[in-house]
Formats: sequence, structure tokens, C-alpha cells
Amino acid sequence: MHGPGTGSLAPPATGRYMPRMRRLFIDADACPVKEDAHEIAGRHGVEVVLVSNGGIRPSRFPGARVVTVAAGADEADHWIVEQAAAGDIVLTADIPLAARALERGAEVLNADGRSLTTATIGTALSMRAFQQHLRETGESKGYNRSFSPADRSRFRQALDRLLRRES
Repeated sequence: MHGPGTGSLAPPATGRYMPRMRRLFIDADACPVKEDAHEIAGRHGVEVVLVSNGGIRPSRFPGARVVTVAAGADEADHWIVEQAAAGDIVLTADIPLAARALERGAEVLNADGRSLTTATIGTALSMRAFQQHLRETGESKGYNRSFSPADRSRFRQALDRLLRRES
């Protein structure tokens, strides 16, 4: 099946098929690198789509598409998965969303610059389940380390590398 939004080829006015523009979907609620991602994607001519349950000011991201979904658990995740296709990039810290995006053929990057792949997602899902079990049994307080300048730098390098590889 061909056409806009199918993740394949879309016919331009000339009648010839051309690859559709790749997109960077940002799971924007609590994402610490939205501005970095917007800047880097813009340099590479990649469409940026910020998806959240609310609270994002579009004026901070000129040229980006800002999508506000209905309030509710995982609504932004569902929207991203429905839209993402092969060649797109999904920026998220949400491991289940990452797994679903990978199934759609998208590439996945975390805010600290780590890529999740079909080879690594199983381990990430297992670790998430294990950590959840530890929290539920009181073995862990659920501490997450702070986002650091080194994390931001790794992210910027990883996204730039990924976009250069694909352009």
C-alpha cells in the first residue's frame, strides 16, 4: 500500500514516487532534550513532531508540529505508534513505547543517547519488569539518577550521527 502516512512512498504531483520525509517523534512529556532534538533535526531537514498530553508551548519550537492528545494513560504512546513508520525516529524513555515503535520499523533513541534496537529491547523490557518488581516489594525506592550534561552531550552526538547516517 502506498500513500501518505503508510510509511512507504507517496506520489508527488509529477506522478513519480519519492520517499516521504522522515520524522522525529518526541514523546515530549518530561523529555529533557526537546530543544536539542528540535535544533539537530532542523539542521538535517527532518520533520519534528512533539507529542504530549498538554503543556507544550508551540512557540518554543517554531516549525515543529505539536500534537496534544487526549488526557489518559499512554494516549501519546498510542498516537506515536499509529504514526511511526520505517525510517522514522522515536525519542522516548518509555521502554514499552520503544518496543512498539521498533515493531513498526522506527529507530529508537533515549534522551541520554542510547539506542534501543530489536536486539536490545528484550533485555530492556526484562530490566524494567525486574525494577518494577523491586519497587513493588519495597526492595527499591525507585531512584532515577539525574540527567547530566554528559547525557545531553551523548544524546546530541547520537542523534546527529543517526541523522547523518540516514541522509
